[in-house]
Amino acid sequence: MSVQTQDGAVTFKESQDNQSSQLGLMSFAHFLNDGSANYLPGILPAILLALHEPPAMAGVLMAALLIGQALQPFTGIWADRVGGRLIFIIGLIGSSLGGALLGFSHYLWLLILFLLVIGVGNAMFHPQALAIVRSTVSKKRQGLGLSAFLVGGELGRGIFPMLTSWIVVSLGLVNLWLLAIPTLLTVPLLLRYSPRLPAQHVRAHRINWRLHRKPMSYLVSFASLRSLITYGVVTFIPVLWHARGGNLVVGASIITTVLVVGIVGNLLGGHLADRYGRRPLLIFSSALSAVIVPLLAVASGPLLWILAGLLGISLFSSVPVTVLVGQDIFPENRSLGSGMALGLANGIGALLVLGIGVLIGVIGVSGIMLFIGILGLIATGIAVVMPRSMTHHEFGSSAHA
Repeated sequence: MSVQTQDGAVTFKESQDNQSSQLGLMSFAHFLNDGSANYLPGILPAILLALHEPPAMAGVLMAALLIGQALQPFTGIWADRVGGRLIFIIGLIGSSLGGALLGFSHYLWLLILFLLVIGVGNAMFHPQALAIVRSTVSKKRQGLGLSAFLVGGELGRGIFPMLTSWIVVSLGLVNLWLLAIPTLLTVPLLLRYSPRLPAQHVRAHRINWRLHRKPMSYLVSFASLRSLITYGVVTFIPVLWHARGGNLVVGASIITTVLVVGIVGNLLGGHLADRYGRRPLLIFSSALSAVIVPLLAVASGPLLWILAGLLGISLFSSVPVTVLVGQDIFPENRSLGSGMALGLANGIGALLVLGIGVLIGVIGVSGIMLFIGILGLIATGIAVVMPRSMTHHEFGSSAHA
């Protein structure tokens, strides 16, 4: 992106400043969207208590919240076709308003309806926003630029559970509507200053599904298991903490620790992948996560918080890498690639959380955490056997292995 002076000369510093400002605005929008769309685990014990539902219902509610993300491949195709920026802005509004209405859901069916609204809004936000961010930053710094954008989302996912738990304890569930105010103030800025995505002709870039099928299956399998680990931890750790007599705010703070410290993983992941390659990072991060999850269920004291932070770093270090791989698999439709790497994988992860949630009555929450750790080892195996061509930076311009 370039900026010209009055005499027509391009000023590099102004161009860089404009790029940074746009990236900052997009990151703040990501903060608001992901905060609104992911604070449910922090207040889940209170909601289950208010609706007189058993702990096993936690998996059902999280699945209702997250299943909409499986729509991201379709919203990604739509976003690339029409271009612009309206799709991600409408998605942000949907996520925020849906989250604000959770406090008024006095019936289970109404709660699930609002959770589905959040999920659809979230699915509309991410593909277009991710493609816009990638088109905004320079090619050599795409990993770091994407990491910076993802930091906004992780801050929202980390801070909002603790913030909403404080609101519920201090002001009551009905005052969750306060969380929509920042979004309503930010939308006019996005409509004026956020970058636009150029539209594509329907016939300009036909998607070669047969060519992409093999690398896509590896990527979605790995990312789905990572999503299961993430959502499993943020869903069941607060329930486990509450069952042991812990405070609601402290239980939410464990989630905050995982997600906020995970920002370090986001930044390190993008930087290390740019410097040393994507493949080693995927293997190491998934293996470390698989080891930490079972330990987190039995830890206490300072060790609990240390493990929570390390888990956040290991989980989120691979997120920018898988997004870049997804976009490189689909160079003709990068929004679709983002949707595959995040949305479809998150939707599958949500279904897996629903599936393992029914096992609580059989093996308990601690047993669930051990089971999640085993699935993390399977994710490590997928990263090991993943075709090497998938993790090359030039993958998008080469034939798939």
